[in-house]
Amino acid sequence: MRKNLIVYLVIVLGCAGGIYAALHAGKRLETTRATAVSGTPPGYAETITHSQVRAPTTTMNGATQALRDNLQEPLSLLLIQLILIILLSRVFGSLLVRMGQPGVIGEMIAGIVLGPSVVGALFPGVFHFVFPATSFGALRMLSQVGVILFMFVVGMELDVHHLRTRAHTALMVSHTSIVFPYFLGVIFSLLIYQGYAPSKATFLSFALFMGIAMSITAFPVLARIIEERGLSKSYLGSMAITCAAVGDVTAWTVLAFVVAVAKADGATGTVLSMLILVVFVAGMLFIIKPLLRRWLRSGVQSMDPSRTAVVSILILVFASGLFTEVIGMHALFGAFLAGVIMPADTRFRETLRERLESFSSSFLLPLFFAFTGLRTQVGLLNDWGGATVCLGLIFVATLGKLGGSMFAARWTGMDWHDSFALGALMNTRGLVELIVLNIGFDLGILSPRVFAMTVIMALVTTFMTGPLLSLGNMLRRKTAPATAQSAAIY
Repeated sequence: MRKNLIVYLVIVLGCAGGIYAALHAGKRLETTRATAVSGTPPGYAETITHSQVRAPTTTMNGATQALRDNLQEPLSLLLIQLILIILLSRVFGSLLVRMGQPGVIGEMIAGIVLGPSVVGALFPGVFHFVFPATSFGALRMLSQVGVILFMFVVGMELDVHHLRTRAHTALMVSHTSIVFPYFLGVIFSLLIYQGYAPSKATFLSFALFMGIAMSITAFPVLARIIEERGLSKSYLGSMAITCAAVGDVTAWTVLAFVVAVAKADGATGTVLSMLILVVFVAGMLFIIKPLLRRWLRSGVQSMDPSRTAVVSILILVFASGLFTEVIGMHALFGAFLAGVIMPADTRFRETLRERLESFSSSFLLPLFFAFTGLRTQVGLLNDWGGATVCLGLIFVATLGKLGGSMFAARWTGMDWHDSFALGALMNTRGLVELIVLNIGFDLGILSPRVFAMTVIMALVTTFMTGPLLSLGNMLRRKTAPATAQSAAIY
């Protein structure tokens, strides 16, 4: 025991002595280096160096300034932002869930609260300290990674079997729910283009983008609402999922065309980008998908994805997103397509979805909501003109999406109550709408005022879904016979 103690002391003290000797010898290197650089006497250089190092730490003000400087380091600011964003998103999400709303609405509201509309207006000093303009770059990149993973999960959730079995019925409803609001969005653009569009945005790109902003349905939020209300196995739930899936594919295809128009210099560039995209989609569906299925079946014995399989799929997602980004589209299109080509085995896809979604939904997506909130300036709508246009935007969006879906569903044979419920579900926009709006803002198609209006429209139309479903259920109970009152619960 004593022998081990002696050896221990020798090692510790010997290393400590060696460290001290090395540090002492290093001071001579500082003196020599300072002399070589400045050409001044050693004593003078040493005096300047020590005074510069010691002066700030001799007073309380110096220590406080040092702490403040450390807090303003990029990593410190990013960590502060992550803590605030995740904490506030969790709080607001839980509150909205208790109110019977999807948690994503609370996270969207949390992003706006953290932005200039609330915190920036009430506590401008705190806002500019925590969210300086120089810190937006890191936050934006992290949020984009989260959205890319989210769109990959959305692609995996797209049930192609649903599209095949009900496509003949859902095609009319879904496409009407896109064409009619798109038409109204283009007409609405005629009224607001001169007063609200950015100066560099052409009417073509502005009108096309306003149309797609009116036409979006948030497929993931809609799916969760259907699941929470026990409609997954009902005809209404299945039809809503199918219509949303068909609409999702159509809307993203149209959005790809709009982005190509906005980015390209002319018609030739647009056509070339679309042709490359068509070739890429065909290659993913008919070449990569069979190879991926064969590789996973041979390399993954169990349905629990191995680490190699997960890493390989992530590389495929990012590579697909990179390709669509390079050809002039957005990386989200590639990520969505990578999700669509995943093997159809439900257990494999479910396990993979849970692994990715648990991280992206709880950590990365709140960053996207916060980044969107930082760009949303509700204070820009402080006049009657802006408020009126915002209300008109909400009305037109609801009329186009809910009204178009409802009348198309009624035409295909659904009763008025189910048609109204289907329209209310299709009017859900949520996160997918925010993704589209951010694309338009980044491209310079949407001005800050129009961006704020459309974000508010996305919040309101998503918030309306639950109450409208409850209203439809109440009307059914009042008008339906007693024997049928218990048949429909939504």
